[in-house]
Amino acid sequence: MLLPGEEIVFTPAAAKIMKSRLAKDDPEAACLPGGVPRMAPYPWRIVQQDTHIFLLYEANTHSYRQIFTDGRKHNPLWDTWYGDSIGTWEGDTLVVDTVGFNDRFWFDAVGHPHTTQLHTIERWTRKDYGTLVIETTIIDPGAYVKPFKISMTAVLGPKDDLMEYICAENNQDLSHIQSEPANR
Repeated sequence: MLLPGEEIVFTPAAAKIMKSRLAKDDPEAACLPGGVPRMAPYPWRIVQQDTHIFLLYEANTHSYRQIFTDGRKHNPLWDTWYGDSIGTWEGDTLVVDTVGFNDRFWFDAVGHPHTTQLHTIERWTRKDYGTLVIETTIIDPGAYVKPFKISMTAVLGPKDDLMEYICAENNQDLSHIQSEPANR
């Protein structure tokens, strides 16, 4: 959700991409990861260690995201779905700075595009025992004229186990989504 007072201003190239996108073209429909800041509506889990925080996702063929909390700097060679995430703590808020994304995912279900210049800064704050608020600043001069902020709220599901999730298309068979079934 776009925060109050924020607006999304596309570059001309990104506006053209946005107008051309159809739901059937969503990379998640082809079993590809959702990227950042997108989260599937399925359960996910946070696992924290001394040097990392892992986000384990039930959907997207059980993918995961790692956030390094060991003080390292960004790796300039990353070009991935979830990017190179560095986490630091500001009091009780986890601040996650991420760069190094590929340009193959949509960062929401509507199809907002991005480029490899995408830089996100997330602020994860636990509002109360069962509520986590994630505010994300989107910075991408290749797709947007100016940065903007979005927010999402995650609700704790203490009895939600991560279940087996099979994405049968496996990025191999999209024709059934795009056309009529073949005659048999």
